[in-house]
Parts: sequence; C-alpha cells; structure tokens
Amino acid sequence: MKRLIAGAAVAVMALTGAAGCGGQGNRLTIATGGTTGVYYVYGGGLANQLKANIENTTATASVTSASLENIKLLAEKKADIGFSQTDAAADAINGTGSFNAKQPVKAIARIYDNYTHVVIAPGVTATKLADLKGMKVSLGPANSGTQVVARRMLEAVGLNPDTDVQKQQLSINESVQAVKDGTIDAFFWVGGVPTAGIVDLATSKKETKLLDTSDVMGGLSSKFGDTYVSLDVDLAAAYKLTGAIKTVGVANVLLVHEGMSDDLAYNITKTLFDKKAEMVKVHKEAEKLDTKLGAQVQPIPLHPGAERFFKEKNG
Repeated sequence: MKRLIAGAAVAVMALTGAAGCGGQGNRLTIATGGTTGVYYVYGGGLANQLKANIENTTATASVTSASLENIKLLAEKKADIGFSQTDAAADAINGTGSFNAKQPVKAIARIYDNYTHVVIAPGVTATKLADLKGMKVSLGPANSGTQVVARRMLEAVGLNPDTDVQKQQLSINESVQAVKDGTIDAFFWVGGVPTAGIVDLATSKKETKLLDTSDVMGGLSSKFGDTYVSLDVDLAAAYKLTGAIKTVGVANVLLVHEGMSDDLAYNITKTLFDKKAEMVKVHKEAEKLDTKLGAQVQPIPLHPGAERFFKEKNG
C-alpha cells in the first residue's frame, strides 16, 4: 500500500508500530489525509496540542489516503488516532463494504461534517451528476472516504463508476494539478470547507465550477438512511466563486484502536475540546467542536475513555 509519510520521525514510528504508551511516554501518530485537505491541517494542530498539554507526549500528523487507509493503520497499530468519515467507519465496525472483517476501532469524538465537492474543470459542460457519463473523472485515491462517497453518488444517479466514467484515482493534490493541466474533466473531493487545494484552483482557474448534487440525496437516503445529509455551500464565502450550492454531507469522527487505554483516550478527547480556541486558529472547521455533538458518533461505538470525558462535560 502506498503511503506518503510526513517526516522521518513518522516513518520510524510507522516501522516500529504506534507507541501509544511506551517506556518513553506516549508517542502518537495521527493518520490524516492529503496535504491540501482539512484532515492534515487539523491533525497537525491536534498533534501540537497533544504535545503541549499531555505530559511526556509526542505526536505527529502523517499524510495518508484518508478514511479507509487510516482505519487499516489503526487496526494494524501503525497509527494511534485516525480521521474518518462515519460511512467508512460504519463499514469498518460491521466488516462490510471495503472491509472483509470487523475492525477493532472506536470513536473518541465527532468533530465536523465533510462536504462533497464535485469540481468541474473550466470549459466542461455539466450541470448535474449524470452529465459526467463518459468523462475523465477522478473518484479520489484508493482507500479514501472520498472514493466511497463518489461511487455511491454515481450509482445513485444510475452510473456505474467503473464503466460509465473514465475513472481515475487521484489525491486532492493530484486532482487539482490535473485540472490545471487539462487532463481530467472533473473530480470528487470530500472534505471540510474551505479546502486549501480547491481554494488554490478556484483562485488560479476562476472558470472552475462546483456542481450542485442535491438531486442524489433521495437515492442515497433510501439506501443508507441518515448517514448522508444535504448541506449548503456558500461558494462566494468559501472559494470566491459565484452562487451557492447544495451538496452531500457526511460526519467526521476521530477513531482510535479499541485497545487504547481509557486514560489516554480521555486525555486526548479532553485536550481536543479544552483547546478549541487554539484549534480554531489552525482551521475554522474547529469552530464546530461541541461536547454535545462530539458524543454523537453513532453507529460507531464510543471509546470508554472518551465516554468518561463527555459524561463529565454533558452530565
């Protein structure tokens, strides 16, 4: 499995396994996503707060393909904390979808909602998802939550993601560059708002469009219940583009291995919420941190250490 790792320290930790609680204290690896996505920025901010506020702790954010890879890294104890969408996490705990067995992960917090971006390259005519038929479309990298959502959305409008589009599997960084180079017609990206890579693209290619995908919600809801929700995106505020759209949203959670000690899970959760102000300085999505919402991780089980924190805060 290909994996880009940020920094030699992370590479060493990946080889030796996640430390959790070793003889030299807590050495934590946070599995995030691509460098221009929100997971990576948010994870870097969290790493800094864990180092500063949990005694004898080091923490580093690592670059990954996001949700699916993060869950696999947690299960293999090659990461200690992982970002994931709830749809991918639900598949993991049930051993369905991309997982052929139940994965040993639990949630410590719901943090914010991801927005599905369907980005249309300048000069490409597409006003609805079904218009992508026959086009060169990136569904996101392998082992990513983006690809899970992209495939389900295409199927919801009657398109086979393997045969009805010219499928590519690019990271957010690669997708942005491919649009600039004119080698793809569209790409999917599921992440927070704003996403730095799309800000860059919209700034350099002002004819870039984001597709309204409200027409797929009926199909998704009938198959997946309330896993997906409709969210509004103010394109002017987020990306300095014209107008507003509705798109598909899915919640994000922080996951840990089910074997993490209760005290460590408690301290990580406490630091995340106690240091909200510092996290907001890193990325505005941290404004969504709320202890009542944070405990709503269903259908993923809540780690007992995190549960203790939420009970103290929420009663």
